[in-house]
Amino acid sequence: MQYERTQLPLLVRRMQEKRRFIQVLAGPRQVGKTTIAQQLTGKLAMASHYAAADAVAMAGTVWIEQQWETARIRQQQAGALEFMLIIDEIQKVPNWSETVKRLWDEDTHLGRNLKVILLGSSRLLLQQGLTESLAGRFELTYIGHWSFSEMQAAFGWDAERFVWYGGYPGAAELAEDEERWKRYILESLVETSISKDILMLTRVDKPALLRQVFELGCLFSGQVLSYNKMLGQLQDSGNTTTLATYLHLLGQAGLLSGLEKFTGSPVAARASSPKLQVHNTALLSIQRNETFAQIRQQDVWGRWVESAIGAHLLNSALTYGYNLYYWRERSYEVDFVLEKRGKVIAIEVKSVASASKGAGMHTFQTLYKPDRLLLVGDTGLPWKEFLALEPDGLF
Repeated sequence: MQYERTQLPLLVRRMQEKRRFIQVLAGPRQVGKTTIAQQLTGKLAMASHYAAADAVAMAGTVWIEQQWETARIRQQQAGALEFMLIIDEIQKVPNWSETVKRLWDEDTHLGRNLKVILLGSSRLLLQQGLTESLAGRFELTYIGHWSFSEMQAAFGWDAERFVWYGGYPGAAELAEDEERWKRYILESLVETSISKDILMLTRVDKPALLRQVFELGCLFSGQVLSYNKMLGQLQDSGNTTTLATYLHLLGQAGLLSGLEKFTGSPVAARASSPKLQVHNTALLSIQRNETFAQIRQQDVWGRWVESAIGAHLLNSALTYGYNLYYWRERSYEVDFVLEKRGKVIAIEVKSVASASKGAGMHTFQTLYKPDRLLLVGDTGLPWKEFLALEPDGLF
């Protein structure tokens, strides 16, 4: 039996409602979007038609119409009151949203109950099409990287194993052969995401620089690095605006993000130096020559734990819609700041003893008076327990 992700019951309820919405599932590659859609048809016992845009050379809007008509005909032949159309990698089709809007409105006008699910691994291009053409017609569900609890339930992993190998379920069976596992993550996931979800769909003038930004960001995951310092580390020339754009694209692909500084002001936050954060700790591990057994014996292991906490918070933020920041003022620092509807939670991560971090939390409390203060590790909540809880529940 395939593992069922937590979003499945929500999608089942939505598809059973009388009011129709286009269900859009967005998220990184290899996190199970297609599997969820297939499981959904089984749960609902509903006939369906599945088509993938990346399986067709030069798929265009005519191709979308062909798939839509196929679903309509199959529904009519079966005499079914409802039918499900699933289109995968929809963002690969230029101007897809205008065609989807027209066909959806036709079905609505005729009272045809064709339920539509759109899947995509480029969150940026999906959101552009949704907001430009499909306002009021869709519901977006983010399908993020697998959490520790999900990897534990599906594969029996403990927390340490999850911190090193991350949340890629398709690579789990390769974990016993680390060299093969690293090649798979790099070639089949990272390179495919960069080449197909970014370079083929977005204008990037310096592809080599984009890849360097990704590698640098993984190496410095969990650290605040100004764009000027990043430029000093990179071989290819560029400017701070280009680096910020490339980091944004990598974040939209579910690879690497730059967290903004919490300031209480969105404008000031966007001007801050980013705190680099991988979306999946596997992306950090593949940059190293050491094995899992070797890295656990080194002091640097704390970096993996802190990056795992950050990735857990980031994926939860993308799923549940809260804002994730860091805070730093001179030598004072708070690792993560969560904000949702004006409620603020400050989180300090202590994988090693650090007096300055405690001082940072005290200073932050004085300045911003957060609703909750949380210590993860050291004398606070054990980091393994934190990885097992859902951060949105803290609100």
